[in-house]
Amino acid sequence: MLANSEFIIMLNQGGTDREDLANLLQISETQMTHITNVEVGHGLVKVGSALVPFERKFPKDTELYRLMSTKMKE
Repeated sequence: MLANSEFIIMLNQGGTDREDLANLLQISETQMTHITNVEVGHGLVKVGSALVPFERKFPKDTELYRLMSTKMKE
């Protein structure tokens, strides 16, 4: 299913999952650093054959963050 997807968003991945994704999607070691032990809001997007790293830090002191957050303690 992943091999046929044109759009995939990958966040921090566990060890065995990372290896499987790297092999399946042909992700380089450099690109893997974007989904290996990263902070919240960091990841890698696959769009077609392109792999694009991203970093999205959202201000926590906003009403929008409060509404979107899935963290029960916040």
